[in-house]
Amino acid sequence: MSLANGRAYLAIPGPSVMPEEVLRAMNRSAPNIYEGELVEMTAGLIPDLRDVARTRGRVAIYICNGHGTWEAALANTLAPGERVLVPATGRFGHGWAEVARCQGIEVEMLDFGKRAAVDLGRVEAALRADTGHAIRAVLATHVDTSTSVRNDIRGLRDVLDATGHPALLMADCIASLACDRFEMDAWGVDVTVAASQKGLMVPPGLGFVWFSEKAAEARRRLGPIPRYWDWTQRAEPEMFYQYFGGTAPTHHLYGLRAALDLIRDEGMEAIWDRHETLARAIWAACETWGTDGPLEMNVTDPALRSHAVTALRIGAPHGSALRQWVQDNAGVTLGIGLGMAEPGDPAWHGFFRIGHMGHVNAHMILGALGAIEAGLVALNIPHGTGGLSRAATAIAQGVSRP
Repeated sequence: MSLANGRAYLAIPGPSVMPEEVLRAMNRSAPNIYEGELVEMTAGLIPDLRDVARTRGRVAIYICNGHGTWEAALANTLAPGERVLVPATGRFGHGWAEVARCQGIEVEMLDFGKRAAVDLGRVEAALRADTGHAIRAVLATHVDTSTSVRNDIRGLRDVLDATGHPALLMADCIASLACDRFEMDAWGVDVTVAASQKGLMVPPGLGFVWFSEKAAEARRRLGPIPRYWDWTQRAEPEMFYQYFGGTAPTHHLYGLRAALDLIRDEGMEAIWDRHETLARAIWAACETWGTDGPLEMNVTDPALRSHAVTALRIGAPHGSALRQWVQDNAGVTLGIGLGMAEPGDPAWHGFFRIGHMGHVNAHMILGALGAIEAGLVALNIPHGTGGLSRAATAIAQGVSRP
């Protein structure tokens, strides 16, 4: 017998759960793309997108996923042969570096492994060694979705300022935007990239690049670049089609409008608090289970953990077995241990992730944790008792916190 019938819960770190409001907004006939409602609505998205990123800068919308925004950010700011510094804390830091190399950009990599955050001292040393200022940009991942490490973006700006280095600061906020606190202008970020399918609660297909005046000047320095990636017209269009370099992603825009309305109504401070409380509930359960068994948090220091995704180690074959059990028997899909072991390595089966980003609440998180605990019991995986109780306590304390 399976207990998976009923509404499934996709507890992976993107695509995230879509609110009913978003689904209803997208369930409509194709609109007129030349005039009227869609055109008027799209202009109203821009100030709300700025609010989510906490910036007065400009924003360009692309029909792409997060990988596309990596390419767009680089295409508008760097020429082939120029250099970037990439402090990597997981698979996605390396992914952005790979995109840079494919564009002919030289990459100086600082690899901090899969469990540690960026060491600001090592970044400072690399910048001070660059006396000729060959490094044009620092590409930093705010939250690496594979490892769940959360990095100090404001600290990177402080290091750039302390060294007097003129490099652009670029932040990958694909996993963190509208989940973990991020303030583009206050933190001195020049380019921010994100996508629609995580904290913004819209299906994959939209990418966003916010950029400062300093980044806009870097674009002007370059001259012609591939037309599709050029953010110039997208950020300041004279005609509607220029927002998207062609036909508008009509139904995604309606979904985005509904999602931004939900975000505005709840408020960013409340959203950040909600994600923190739910994350702490997950950590409490996982830490309790790990007291008498193989489960452990990938990131040991809570101050360095994402509030949007939690990466876990449990040893092979328990990770894959547990994921399969909760999916088949409880209707909950957990994330794979992406990038934690090489393909074909049996160790790959020893990891999993819990996504808790966007449209999530207390009963969804407690339900997912209950399914995981049932799986631990059913599979005879050793674990400490009382995980769900500790999670419930964390939620109660979070709700009562001023």
